[in-house]
Amino acid sequence: MPADPIGLVTRQLLARHLDSWVPDALRRSRRATFLQAYAGADGGAADGALQALTPITGGLRGRQLTVLTVAGQADDLLARHAALAADLPAEVTAHPVAGDLTRLPVVLKAAGAAAAPLFGYLDAAGGPPVGGDVLTAVATGRPAELLLVLDPATRHGGELRQRLNDTGFPLVNEVELVADPESEGGPVVRRETLLVFATAFGKRLEAFKDALWTVERQAGVRYRDPDDPEGRLVDPTPTPDAEPLRRELLTRLASAGQASVTELRQFTAERTVYRAGAANEVLDSLLATGEVSREPRSGRLSGETVITAGDR
Repeated sequence: MPADPIGLVTRQLLARHLDSWVPDALRRSRRATFLQAYAGADGGAADGALQALTPITGGLRGRQLTVLTVAGQADDLLARHAALAADLPAEVTAHPVAGDLTRLPVVLKAAGAAAAPLFGYLDAAGGPPVGGDVLTAVATGRPAELLLVLDPATRHGGELRQRLNDTGFPLVNEVELVADPESEGGPVVRRETLLVFATAFGKRLEAFKDALWTVERQAGVRYRDPDDPEGRLVDPTPTPDAEPLRRELLTRLASAGQASVTELRQFTAERTVYRAGAANEVLDSLLATGEVSREPRSGRLSGETVITAGDR
């Protein structure tokens, strides 16, 4: 097993998300900013992000992508950054910055990142909680989106989600990565990392989920919904076990009484580890077993179809 399987997942996830974000951002605007910041060692993520940009940005004439790399443990990372930056296309300008995450508001202001597309990847694992001024600085992007890598203990229930909503990110999704590496002749030691994605657009939330479910599977790494009371782990496969989603949709319907398919798809995308489309598959199964009912009772399962708890 790799020394850091969770690190491999987050590196792949970042590269895949950039693959969708960069073209989208530079269609919206002639300039955009990608910010990556690390409270501790980057584990190769910064290198992977820069390397991923070359095939994405080559040939985007008249467009400019600024890359800001901020590192607390800076010496090695910034040296690697400088070497890789020399091979980037002319459309990409890369700036390494030594310092911790508290410097981000100043760095973003100096780079003129406001009022243009901005994607921030902030790995704060092992460091202090991300401050509100940092979230506000990232939210000045138009549009802005954010991917946080955190210690699960910093989540504090729904507090982080509310802070992000208040800052200007109405759509927030949280996923825990859980690894069970077995040391030779020793006990199983569980590692957990919290990913938090925030955006203002459903299309971008879908892009994050697509990236999440298409990373290469790493031995021992599984996903978990931090709000699932049973804490069931799900293997990251193209066709994941849907039992946790089935349980969560039933709980949602028991609480609300009824909801449209559109509402349940949105709940699935934002409040679970699953993609929105998985809700339709689970609802078909629940209707087939009579655990829920629908109105109208026949026809295509459209977004306006109302699903009711129990068989009525």
